[in-house]
Amino acid sequence: MTFYDRRDLGLLLLRLGAGGVLAAHGTQKLFGWFGGHGIEGTGQFMESVGYRPGKASATAAGLAETGGGTLLALGLATPAAGAAAAGAMAGAAAVHTPNGFFNQEGGYEYAATLGLAAVGLAVTGPGRLSLDHALGHVLDRGWMVPAALGVAAAATAVVVGTRVKRLQQESESGGGEGEDDALFDEATPPS
Repeated sequence: MTFYDRRDLGLLLLRLGAGGVLAAHGTQKLFGWFGGHGIEGTGQFMESVGYRPGKASATAAGLAETGGGTLLALGLATPAAGAAAAGAMAGAAAVHTPNGFFNQEGGYEYAATLGLAAVGLAVTGPGRLSLDHALGHVLDRGWMVPAALGVAAAATAVVVGTRVKRLQQESESGGGEGEDDALFDEATPPS
């Protein structure tokens, strides 16, 4: 009989908690569940904060959060799942950074916490109470961790960098004058 240790139980709880929150957050974007705004409303919000095209950005973020969160909760393809979720949270953190750290001020605390949990799980692995373990870790090899995190970091850098450049150009051309403050004053953007 196999006995699971505290590490396996702790990783299971962390995966279920962080993965479940990420998945629920993503379904708000994709389907409008749990009080979310669906693709249409989230797409409009994404456009307003510089992620364009809005619907494509909302779909990508929703899929990364829903898919990454679900896979993390199951402990399946953990490196890719953690990297996808972390990339989505880095994009969210970029929107909230001008408001400082703490969430009550509209800051990036929430996105950073979920992103760091996702990266931590990608690096640590899912533990023995996981589908990755049951399947012999075919989707959870050591080389997959830096590969998945590297691809997600590069993609996130391009997306966030493009957004920042677009917002700077709009601000310089006068098209975004006065709008930047409104963009970052949203304490509760659509999830």
